[in-house]
Amino acid sequence: MSDLNRPLGELITLQRGNSYKSEFIGQAGPVLLGLGTIERNGGFRADNLRTYGGPTSDKILLDPGDLFISLKDVTHAAELLGSVARVPEGFPKARLTQDTVRITLVGDTINADYLYWALRTPQYRAHCQARGTGTTNLDLSRADLFAYRVRVPQLAEQCAIAQVLGALDDKIAANSKLLASVDDLQRTSYLSASTNGASVPLSSLGRFVNGRALTKGASGTGRVVIRIAEMNSGLGGSTVYSDAEVPADHVAAPGDILFAWSGSLTLARWFRDSGIINQHIFKVLPNADVPAWLIFEAVRSKLIDFKQIAADKTTTMGHIQRRHLDEPVQVPTPHHVAAMDERMQALWALALTLEREKLTLAETRDALLPHLMSGRLTVRDAEKTVEDLV
Repeated sequence: MSDLNRPLGELITLQRGNSYKSEFIGQAGPVLLGLGTIERNGGFRADNLRTYGGPTSDKILLDPGDLFISLKDVTHAAELLGSVARVPEGFPKARLTQDTVRITLVGDTINADYLYWALRTPQYRAHCQARGTGTTNLDLSRADLFAYRVRVPQLAEQCAIAQVLGALDDKIAANSKLLASVDDLQRTSYLSASTNGASVPLSSLGRFVNGRALTKGASGTGRVVIRIAEMNSGLGGSTVYSDAEVPADHVAAPGDILFAWSGSLTLARWFRDSGIINQHIFKVLPNADVPAWLIFEAVRSKLIDFKQIAADKTTTMGHIQRRHLDEPVQVPTPHHVAAMDERMQALWALALTLEREKLTLAETRDALLPHLMSGRLTVRDAEKTVEDLV
């Protein structure tokens, strides 16, 4: 039965995770894997991990390489329905929450890595998203999931396809690791230099230009409307596009600094193609004598304070007000800034390069994926494309 489209229900079984008492979540203990650790379009999300310190039966434990998927979505966009993640290599044993299920392969006709990529294709995503039911939350039934048909070529071809796509993912992971090191070095260098620095109002370092209400009446074409969701999770099926003409101060180009002053209070260096900035987000424009890295780190050093201010607003969505930008922040002296600027500029540029390269790698992977999985593209042709990137 090789190289046939097989119902997913013939290839896997599912095992639902456990429920955990909320009072123990966040305490020291094993990591919990659930909706928050799955990317919207598939993949493992490591920036939203929670731990659990309470009693449990340890019924469901995941090891590196295990696959788990979501049968629920709380966003109404259906982007998490059926989304798959794979526990990274070197990750400790983890517990699975009840909003996700572990995949176990049936028989030996399909390779786990190949299946992972089969569950990342646009066709699979569309199948799951079209079958979500519910009002408060969207749910995907096991029957609907099992009905999806997967192309199952010979195992040798499955492994070759998974290896090609995995090479791109490995390069993305390597870039992410290097990016984290660069970011940490930039942050610690700034904090060290600021210890005996000067105290100045944050607002004195640059302009904080608020975005506009751009989602209503958006055309669906043109530039991406950058909302807090795009800053936090990237582009997805719910991303809005608009042809609206806006002043340059409301356009984010690669390397521009964005600060969401409401909701999650996220600070980011925009690295995607140019987009237009929605309301609740400041474009941070440094003064002529202020390097981008300096104002970025100055804002970052205030994030804990800002988030506390936002958390105290119990009757409205958490946010800060413009007057809070006038609060003092510790910055390096002009002498220190001049002495470290060349190195910090290099770190800033390297980080942006790594982010842009990750984007290119992901776009290439996602473009190759459906063609490889359908058999329309040979592994050899895909390898030629990948060689130039990795």
